[in-house]
Amino acid sequence: MGFCRWLYAVTPPTKPVTYRRRRSPWLAVSTFALFASAKTVLAEQGAELSLQRIGNGNPVAGKQKSADERCQECHGAEGNSGDVRIPSHAGQYAGYLVKQLSDFKSGARSHEIMNVMAADLTQEDMADIAAYFASQKVMRGDRIADNPLAKNLFVNGDAARDLPACVSCHGENGKGKIADNIIYPVIGGQRRVYLRSQLTNWKLGERKNSPEAVMNKVAKSLNDDELNALVEYLSGL
Repeated sequence: MGFCRWLYAVTPPTKPVTYRRRRSPWLAVSTFALFASAKTVLAEQGAELSLQRIGNGNPVAGKQKSADERCQECHGAEGNSGDVRIPSHAGQYAGYLVKQLSDFKSGARSHEIMNVMAADLTQEDMADIAAYFASQKVMRGDRIADNPLAKNLFVNGDAARDLPACVSCHGENGKGKIADNIIYPVIGGQRRVYLRSQLTNWKLGERKNSPEAVMNKVAKSLNDDELNALVEYLSGL
């Protein structure tokens, strides 16, 4: 049984006691190696945006660390999750991933597995792992058909309910952006079941770690039909 599936079947209070993270002297790689590891995202988006997405971590070191820490077993070797409950991280903003790992470590965000997995990560570890996933080709969905209800909410929002358009924060096709020192994550192409669970958690107040609780306000404004429509639409972008 793979580690990821084992984790979901039996939630351990700690990481396996036999586990040791490998350290290698080559982790201090050159700038050339860093750019080489991020060549896909650099070519796709241009150097400035790509480096902004990757952050200040080392993606080469992060590839090894994400394997050692077993991140890849759940989130995919290239950041594309094979489990509908587990988010993809491919092309996600590194700063956003670091924020989530820090929140899991501090308990500001609660998840029975991720709180354990983040517990012994250093800030350098987090930055490197996040940089590796951020350097991968940005996740994309496979939309079957447009949904007018969801598309309207995504593009226009609803001024009558003070509901902002998703695109105003999360950018074109939901691929995220950084504005006013706030990192808005990639949500376009994210796993459908994961998106639904997070929007539901925001709506119920079970997750509260967005800036100024903006996602709680947004999710609470959505009725069930709108929430489900958005999930289907976003996962296909």
